[in-house]
Amino acid sequence: MKQNFTVRQGALDGVEAFLSVARYRSFRRAAAELGVTPSAISQAVRVLEERIGAALFTRTTRSVGLTEAGERFLSRAKPAFEELVAAGEVARGLGQRPAGLLRLAVPRAIVPLLLEPLIASFCKAYPEVEVEIAASKELVDLAAEGFDAGIRLGQFVDADMVAVPMTPPFRLAVVGSPVYLAEHSRPERPGDLRQHACLRWRRSNGALALWSFNDNGQAIEIAVSGPLIASDFPTMLGAAIEGLGLAQLPEPLAADGLKAGKLIHVLEAYAPVMPGVFLCYPGRRQIMPKLRAFIDHVKSRTTGDGKVPIQVDAKRAGARKKG
Repeated sequence: MKQNFTVRQGALDGVEAFLSVARYRSFRRAAAELGVTPSAISQAVRVLEERIGAALFTRTTRSVGLTEAGERFLSRAKPAFEELVAAGEVARGLGQRPAGLLRLAVPRAIVPLLLEPLIASFCKAYPEVEVEIAASKELVDLAAEGFDAGIRLGQFVDADMVAVPMTPPFRLAVVGSPVYLAEHSRPERPGDLRQHACLRWRRSNGALALWSFNDNGQAIEIAVSGPLIASDFPTMLGAAIEGLGLAQLPEPLAADGLKAGKLIHVLEAYAPVMPGVFLCYPGRRQIMPKLRAFIDHVKSRTTGDGKVPIQVDAKRAGARKKG
């Protein structure tokens, strides 16, 4: 069905019409190829010639030929237009199937604990997707830095982000080794921590994190001191197992150590509940298939409650960071 052909004012306006006429040496056949009227093709070429400032075709009632300017324009415009079409096909392919580069901004501590198993299985399931992990303690601007998604603790997910839960909410547990607690009195209240060696965590902004507690529904924070400052939880976990002091960690991270008797949970009545870990990405009308595939893969790897648990062997975590 024929349709009106409206030419916008731009550098590429009329180029496709010109190339089709040059290919067939016919305005009528070019019009049939592009699904428009011959007069529309003629008008598009005429506007292109006016914009360039030279006649591109020699027209008679019986034939259509290229002028010298037309030949030169064809030699440059044809490969350039073909590259443009090919670029569109590449982009269209990325919009139709999981392929291309998937960039994830991830906190360092999450990589060995939560992401490694997911990435291994995802790469096997989607071989056309390349995964780039930018492991950092900084909270980067995902859109500005060109990331498809990030993984963050719930309290650090921006309001304008779409968030997919990767873990259930978890408690922050204060733990210590049996050896340490045999040599020091067990703390009964958060204030008792001032008499203890506490392993501290330095936040991405450079500040030392205060220890958080829930005292009968009231949130409190306490500044602690101790022999070690780390920027990741696995290092603190390994140091706590070695008896260097008490550490406040996500409870799932300490679960294996607690189960094996390498760690003891103290101040349980004051443990605050954190929102959990989330995969987050800028809200968009259309999610690229590579990111949609990763989101679906995360969901498919979850437990029955719809979330992925953080579990790691405590000895392995400590050894990983020491190595």
